[in-house]
Amino acid sequence: MHKTEVGWTRRDESGEKTDVFARRVGREWQFFARLRRYDQWERIPQPSLEDWRELLDGVRRRAGRRLLRPEEPGRVELMIRQQYPDAEL
Repeated sequence: MHKTEVGWTRRDESGEKTDVFARRVGREWQFFARLRRYDQWERIPQPSLEDWRELLDGVRRRAGRRLLRPEEPGRVELMIRQQYPDAEL
């Protein structure tokens, strides 16, 4: 995984695992998902709030280890606030 990528695994209601990752392109974050290991990655046009929270958690951890710029968590928080104004972070 590239240093501008953050990945995680989520489970849906039926217990099915989905691999998800977000890639920073410029100042934007693009989200991708796949169900199985050899499936093609598909772009997620409207990521859920939970996906944004997972990204924020990963960005905070990477910024703490100096793998991302220290201002990046604030940028991600701003993007979340713009899309989900009532969300608690």
